[in-house]
Amino acid sequence: MKRKDFRFSPYVLIPVIFSGISLLAVIVTYQITSYYLERNIEPPVTQILYIGAAAVVLSVVCSYLILALILKPITKFVRNAERLPVLAQVSVNANDRSGSEDIKHLHKVLDQVANLLGKVEARELFPEIIGQSRAMRGIFGQILKVAPTDSTVLISGESGTGKELVATSMHEHSLRKGRPFVKINCVAIPEGLLESELFGHEKGAFTGAIAQKKGKFELADGGAIFLDEIGDMPPATQAKLLRVLQEKEFERVGGAQTIRVDVRFITATNKNLPEMIKTGAFREDLFYRLNVFPLHLPPLRERREDIPFLIAHFLEKPGKDLTVSQRAMQLILGYGWPGNIRELQNVIERAAVFADKTIEAAHLPAALTAEVSFVDGVSEHAGSLDERLGEIEKGMIIEAINRAGGVQARAAQLLGINPRSLWHRVKKHQIDVSTLKKLQDL
Repeated sequence: MKRKDFRFSPYVLIPVIFSGISLLAVIVTYQITSYYLERNIEPPVTQILYIGAAAVVLSVVCSYLILALILKPITKFVRNAERLPVLAQVSVNANDRSGSEDIKHLHKVLDQVANLLGKVEARELFPEIIGQSRAMRGIFGQILKVAPTDSTVLISGESGTGKELVATSMHEHSLRKGRPFVKINCVAIPEGLLESELFGHEKGAFTGAIAQKKGKFELADGGAIFLDEIGDMPPATQAKLLRVLQEKEFERVGGAQTIRVDVRFITATNKNLPEMIKTGAFREDLFYRLNVFPLHLPPLRERREDIPFLIAHFLEKPGKDLTVSQRAMQLILGYGWPGNIRELQNVIERAAVFADKTIEAAHLPAALTAEVSFVDGVSEHAGSLDERLGEIEKGMIIEAINRAGGVQARAAQLLGINPRSLWHRVKKHQIDVSTLKKLQDL
């Protein structure tokens, strides 16, 4: 006979146990009281107190057993996790905690483990995208949600943030993987030829059309099409694209035959489409058709912890065994990067040409070194006073952690604050200490 396993949620089991103990104590007390009252005898207070004390002791014992059953494996896991080098900093800070902070410490360790597992998942699922920051892991989560669907996706973000790479990854994780994935840059094709590229044309449709040509929509049939820089599409073409989105059909330029296609649309833009709608430069109805699942890519200045990993990736290409000096890394981390990843790649490749073994601050562009000042930590990209003060604080913390070799307790001493205060500031600014430790090995 097959054994059956019964599973109960602790959120149900624990309240039931303590409710049962309380109910049992009430019933026994009631029975004793009724017994004596029926015989016109004063109920003995001592026995009732004994029953109450027994209920309290039983509750305490059950509480201890339940907590031991739940917390013991968690505590064991945390102790084993603290021995890992990657979580060594948590163990160092744990030496100063009091007994009342055990739960906070467990929460901190489990949070760091979850953070580490998120980075591992990011590397495994998206090896082509360099990024382990919380911001990018959030993007990865959104990709995994929308990829298996046929929803139209609108990727927004500044120039150089990797929109095409994200679109490609989205297709690779979709159910249409292995089918055509056609890319077209709307701004790279002259306005007069864009419709021909998208819809195709018949022979003789215009001067130079010496043969029939299939458009990108036909070539993408059964798969997906990526329309980059959709904000630069001419208004006349926008109207025809809207029909394809709604009806999944179109005609070639100069043709009369209606062609139906099964295509998933992924689009991208670095422009503010809602503002373009107000000026009439972009169709409002097309925007709503494209903006089914919006995905915004953060600029590089909002995911600075990814910069060391990007640099390591770019340094693999020159074929040199290069490292980056601490001062150069500080300058790179403090820069605003208006050109984002594309600009960073160009800077690193240029520096690699001049460097022999180590990329120094002198190898970086003058515009970069002139903008960044680690004396006051302020960049021209900073906004309000609070933002500027936040940049100053973040720069000082990063510099102190670097000088302390990644040991937060030592960094706190350099900054003249206690380790708990430093930990809260590190968390507030989303500084990845483990990444800073790896800078010495770059």
